[in-house]
Amino acid sequence: MAEGHRQRLRDRFLKYGLDSFTDEEIVELLLALGTPRRDCKLPARQACKQFGSLARVLEAEPEELKKIKGIGPNNLFALKFIHQVARRFLRQQLKEKQKVSCARDVVDYLCHWLSFRDREYFAAIYLDVKNGVIDIEKLFSGTSDSSAVYPREVLRQALLRNASGLILVHNHPSGSTQPSRADEELTRSFIRACSLLGLRLLDHIIVAGPSNYFSFAESGLLERIKGEIS
Repeated sequence: MAEGHRQRLRDRFLKYGLDSFTDEEIVELLLALGTPRRDCKLPARQACKQFGSLARVLEAEPEELKKIKGIGPNNLFALKFIHQVARRFLRQQLKEKQKVSCARDVVDYLCHWLSFRDREYFAAIYLDVKNGVIDIEKLFSGTSDSSAVYPREVLRQALLRNASGLILVHNHPSGSTQPSRADEELTRSFIRACSLLGLRLLDHIIVAGPSNYFSFAESGLLERIKGEIS
């Protein structure tokens, strides 16, 4: 019975793609990779109900997932493996970009990487003279509503990589895309420091969820702050 059901799901995927699947069906098939002889519909349903979405299931802590009856180490491996494969794919796709021209060019990876985190992370994307991606580096982490950021270290890493420009990135676990006064002040300090070192600050991006972000450049706030400084 279970194998026939899974074969129908596989056939549907090959014919119509992933858009024809519910989150519950996707989780079911992922769980089945770890326990191919077990019916995984009930644990998949419970996981989606408890965490709310496919994205939140994949981001959930292993110990929390194992509390659901029917999810053990083998199931957990399949969920976490496919999640990390997706993250590596997006990261490599980003690093292979020959030119970053706007926030949308980088935000898919950033949202996958930083959404659903329970504390703030601060990162930088280092760019060459043509705005190609040299590296993406997580630099600092903090609490649920703040992180200590040291511009000297960010800029030191830029110089070590022979970068010409950079994009600042951090997340808001609260889900708010609104930049705080501290976010604006941090951006202001980086603009000053980058100017002294001959580096270009292209953007400061705040990630607030799977598809929610704020771009200082897109909003015009970056240019406004630069105008206030000059």
